[in-house]
Amino acid sequence: MRRETQNILLVLLGGALLKIAINGDYLRYVKPSQQVWLLGGGAVMVILGVVAMARDLLAARGTREEQACGHEHHHPARSAWLLMVPVLAVFLIAPPALGSDSVTRTPARAPRTEAARDAATFPPLPAGQVVPLPVSEFVTRAGWDSGGTLDGRTVSLSGFVVHDGGDTLLARLRISCCAADAFPLTVRLTGPAAATAIALPADSWIEVTGQAVPDTATAENGYTPDLTVRTVREVPAPEDPYEY
Repeated sequence: MRRETQNILLVLLGGALLKIAINGDYLRYVKPSQQVWLLGGGAVMVILGVVAMARDLLAARGTREEQACGHEHHHPARSAWLLMVPVLAVFLIAPPALGSDSVTRTPARAPRTEAARDAATFPPLPAGQVVPLPVSEFVTRAGWDSGGTLDGRTVSLSGFVVHDGGDTLLARLRISCCAADAFPLTVRLTGPAAATAIALPADSWIEVTGQAVPDTATAENGYTPDLTVRTVREVPAPEDPYEY
C-alpha cells in the first residue's frame, strides 16, 4: 500500500472515531467513560495523517520536474483503496447497538454482586407503589436474594423485546468495558397484560410494571425470573442502551 493511501486511511479512521465520540454513537460499542480516549485517539490519528500528507506534498514538489521529463512513476493499486470501504461504512453508517439476536445467542446470567454473595445484605426496596429498577438489579435480587425483598412489590423495568421460542422476554445487555463482553439479562413476561409485549416486534423498547414470581430465577434457566405483568408501554430506545 502506498503512503498516500495509508495517510488517507489514517485520517478517515481518526475522523470516524471523532464522529462517533461527539454524536454519542460510541455508546453502542463502549462505556461512557471511554469517550475521552476515543476523542484523544481520533484526534491523534487525524493529526498524524494530515502531517504525513503535508510532508509528502512538500517532498513531491522536488520530484515534479523529474516526472515531467517522462520518468516512470507508479499509481497506487486499486485493491488498496478497497480498504477504505469499512472505514467509510463506520464514518457514514453507524451499526446499531446489540439487540435480540445477541440475547438468543448468548446465555443469560445474573451478575453476582457483593450483596449476592451474602443474601442478608440486600437492602429493602425503596418505599412507593411502583419501584423503578435496573434490570440487572431486579435479576440479581430474583436470583440470589433469599430475604424476599421483591416479594409483593411492584417494580418498573425497561428493556427491549425478545421472542425466544414460545416465550417473550424483556432484556437488557450488560457490559464491563465494551460491546464485545456484553451478556444478556432477561425477564420472562407472563400474565394477560403481557399480550401487549407479545404482539410487538423484536427489539421494540418497552417499559413494564409488575411483580416477580418467587423462585423462578434459577441456574437452569440462566437466572431469568418471571414477571407477572400489570402494564406495558412502548418507549423510545434510550441513547445509552446498555447497563453497567
